[in-house]
Amino acid sequence: MKVDILLGLQWGDEGKGKIVDVITPGYDVIARFQGGPNAGHTLEFEGRKHVLHTIPSGIFHNDKLNIVGNGVVIDPIIFKRELLALQERGVDIYKQLLISRRAHLILPSHRLLDAASEQEKGSNKIGSTLKGIGPTYMDKTGRNGLRVGDVVSSRFQEKYDTLVKKHKRILSHHEFAYNLDETEPEWMESIAFLRSLTIIDSEHYVNNALSEGKHILAEGAQGSLLDIDFGSYPFVTSSNTIAAGACTGLGIAPNRIGEVFGIFKAYCTRVGSGPFPTELNDATGELIRAQGHEFGATTGRPRRCGWLDLPALKYAIMINGVTRLIMTKADVLSAFQEVLVCTHYMHQGELIDYLPYDIELDEVTPHYISMPGWQQDLTGMRSTEQLPVELINYIDYLEAELKVPITVVSVGPDRNQTIRRTSVLA
Repeated sequence: MKVDILLGLQWGDEGKGKIVDVITPGYDVIARFQGGPNAGHTLEFEGRKHVLHTIPSGIFHNDKLNIVGNGVVIDPIIFKRELLALQERGVDIYKQLLISRRAHLILPSHRLLDAASEQEKGSNKIGSTLKGIGPTYMDKTGRNGLRVGDVVSSRFQEKYDTLVKKHKRILSHHEFAYNLDETEPEWMESIAFLRSLTIIDSEHYVNNALSEGKHILAEGAQGSLLDIDFGSYPFVTSSNTIAAGACTGLGIAPNRIGEVFGIFKAYCTRVGSGPFPTELNDATGELIRAQGHEFGATTGRPRRCGWLDLPALKYAIMINGVTRLIMTKADVLSAFQEVLVCTHYMHQGELIDYLPYDIELDEVTPHYISMPGWQQDLTGMRSTEQLPVELINYIDYLEAELKVPITVVSVGPDRNQTIRRTSVLA
């Protein structure tokens, strides 16, 4: 058996949570492989909205196992709150959730370091979610981090104190006021709660499950254009969000990867700072934001909105080896008589159709084609045959350009508002 991967192809917020929830019935195990509570995966069903931050999006299927992999960073306070909320909704967190011993812990002082760093950057800030993600990954690569497996060690308090002492030393070089005593007690209480959960050697568990013929889906967080190596650096996250991150984030070999599902919106959005070639700072961008309810699930910040960017999408497909595409939020563009698609950039006097090293606005100018909009309410449609011809033409055009089949189209936030289609490329 092989592990299938599902990930975002833009700057995050593509609708990964919903799609994982929709396709979970075809799998035995759902495993998160990177990121942390900076993620916000939104699911809607039975008239209720659910937002997950660290927990895999298959958690509402009570016959499936969910794994928080070694590549994930965990804030025990947020984790506990999220799990208690799931318990209230009838989820058996002790039966359905497994946590890797090798996953790193976010300390309260990591969050302080995050805030101090952003404050110092001023107008050059990267738009961090201030969840302590970056400093935690820095300690991981610096070989100073605390891991889930440490919570049962007799030396846990000693390791914690040593790391906090280091953080206080760093904070002393910033003009930044803080009170660590406010959050430490709740954090330690959450560590006690974490000890009650099922902690595993996830790399052994996942590979043994594959050998037993189990179907596993690896769930990514954020988006490919936020990858620490291949994203719009330095305005990126601190982990590898691309398909290769599933290998290091779960302990699976590259030859154990099967399908790679890439999710993209019918347009583009971005939260926080960083380059965004097709951004619309006008009434059109405001309309997309309003129609798509484009506000961050984790931060609540309004998302920047723009037209679909094919050079960036082709790049993400290439570095991930995407085998199947899933398009979300097609219903949002029903408000427009015409829909634009960026096909090329003008870059240093040359028209190119690929993503260059630098996509700052003074480096690239997007070139668009115009297509007729569909201007029909899609939210009640449940089959390809019901879709307007203008949307079919839009999909066919994208498939021809991207050379990967679009096998699922989402027409609303609910799990039922999902259309599976047979592509001519499939």
